[in-house]
Amino acid sequence: MTTYVTITPDAEEYLASLLEKQNIEGMAVRVFITQPGTKYAETCLAYCRPEEVNASDLIQPMDKLRVYIEAMSVPYLEESLIDFAKDRMGGQLTIKAPNAKMPKVTADSPVEERINYLLYTEINPGLASHGGEVSLVELTEDGIAVLKFGGGCQGCSAVDMTLKDGVEATLTSRVPEVRGVRDVTDHTQAENAYFK
Repeated sequence: MTTYVTITPDAEEYLASLLEKQNIEGMAVRVFITQPGTKYAETCLAYCRPEEVNASDLIQPMDKLRVYIEAMSVPYLEESLIDFAKDRMGGQLTIKAPNAKMPKVTADSPVEERINYLLYTEINPGLASHGGEVSLVELTEDGIAVLKFGGGCQGCSAVDMTLKDGVEATLTSRVPEVRGVRDVTDHTQAENAYFK
């Protein structure tokens, strides 16, 4: 039996009680991620009637309910958890999917995925404190990561330092295929820049 999403016993009990209240034969739960692998990714949990099951859905049988998992979402659901915390008001269902916006990568993953993973998990959180972000445009054949800055980084006077000391140092030390970086951002647009 494959577990795609860890569902705690309390969450299973809570979800089973919700399904029972629907009073529909064969009602199940469906877990999927909208816009997986992007910064807009959202982890979703929805009722699933028998006629709404997709042929490609994977089944995660549980003792008290049936869970369908969207096949395309599986890589982004690694290490995900659905929990229910009881409290005086009844309780709260929480869904955590740390890899929804960016799937976990390994040394064998494609170079672009490893670059994007570092940008998303290590570099962009620091830039976000200044309202900025950086994304990979392309990786050239000679190992240059072409990047584009946005938000508070676009037009920022400290972007050269961020590019060389932060982004390039991190990427070249952690992704051996990357020999350097190049910024293709139009920094003349400095309206929301962190440092002008």
